[in-house]
Amino acid sequence: QVQLVESGGGLVQAGGSLRLSCAASRRTFSRYAMGWFRQVPGKERDIVAAISWSGGVTYYADSVKGRFTISRDNNKNTVYLQMNSLNPEDTAVYYCAARNAVVLTTVDKEYDYWGQGTQVTVSS
Repeated sequence: QVQLVESGGGLVQAGGSLRLSCAASRRTFSRYAMGWFRQVPGKERDIVAAISWSGGVTYYADSVKGRFTISRDNNKNTVYLQMNSLNPEDTAVYYCAARNAVVLTTVDKEYDYWGQGTQVTVSS
């Protein structure tokens, strides 16, 4: 079992930045691919970014390319999502997810563990 705890969400003005963190409970964190998803009410949960176990391979949704950066620190069992140039369309609940595999995936059903989510609100 892996417990994931997100932090770093909040309210920010358009153009601003936030950094989300996701701390994992297991020391085998380095064996897990990680992903960030987001969801707005009434819509499906969408992939934002994902990272392989080593951090060597990353994926970004087109809507966040060039603005968001996913990274991980396996020594701290933590994955990060640096979000820059935020706009109101980025407003959502952001979820961290862990997949018991070294290869990343963009499919939410292929992740095994989820955090509780953190709200990000971008005002115009």
